[in-house]
Amino acid sequence: MSGAIFSDWMRSIQSRTETALANALPPLDLTPDRLHEAMRYAVLGGGKRVRPLLAHGAGLVTAAAPDTVDRAACAVELIHAYSLVHDDMPCMDDDSLRRGKPTVHVEYDDATALLVGDALQSLAFQLLAEPGLIPDAARQLKMVEHLGVASGSRGMAGGQAIDLQSVGQNISREALEVMHVHKTGALIRASVQLGALCGPTQDPDTLARLDQFSKRIGLLFQVVDDILDCEADTATLGKTAGKDARNDKPTYVTLLGLEEARRFAAELEADALAALGPLDARADMLRALASYIVHRRF
Repeated sequence: MSGAIFSDWMRSIQSRTETALANALPPLDLTPDRLHEAMRYAVLGGGKRVRPLLAHGAGLVTAAAPDTVDRAACAVELIHAYSLVHDDMPCMDDDSLRRGKPTVHVEYDDATALLVGDALQSLAFQLLAEPGLIPDAARQLKMVEHLGVASGSRGMAGGQAIDLQSVGQNISREALEVMHVHKTGALIRASVQLGALCGPTQDPDTLARLDQFSKRIGLLFQVVDDILDCEADTATLGKTAGKDARNDKPTYVTLLGLEEARRFAAELEADALAALGPLDARADMLRALASYIVHRRF
């Protein structure tokens, strides 16, 4: 598959995701209008939409209807957006820049940012719970369960808790992996799970391979993020560069060194592609996404 085909597909998914998110979010003229304005500010007009891309890529493998995957992709992206809003707050990572613009608590205020995160999380589950999303109600309930686990103490929130506890600590490589499997990997894994569950093709071996792919991709994304935090500047990243090092947070670069972190990223990419090995061309967009994640510059 050519790079142009993947680029066209990626842009089309990013565009349709932006439209779907804009339609899913409350309109500006609905009370409470300031909260709804801040929710739209937090979500729209920025981000790579990697999680929706993974959901749609997995949906291709299970023959899912794109309109159905849009709903699942929006749910995951809303959880991701809420986590960024809360992570940036003074009580957490205390950052003032996200996606090249002021963070929500800077643009509005702390209380509004807190409520924005709460409301985005609720909306995500509302989207997944709407009757008739897919014909199989039990499978739809499984989607809600996957997102709940990925978002909570056994997933993203738990990973953030471990992250906060690890500041200034000398932790092992195994402990760092546990942290990021929760903090970053869980929601990326859920993106693939939800996208795959949208389709009628529910072959157990295929689903298992997609899940193994998602686990490696989730860790890969974090390793590359750590490398970029070390190498790229603030203007390129759209967020404050080098902040993890200044805050004495453990990363794959600080633990392994830059070259070893790069080698680990290449190893994870190879593992992810190996998981997809027996799958046919329907998995090509996921294969291309693995390469995109490794070689992205922001």
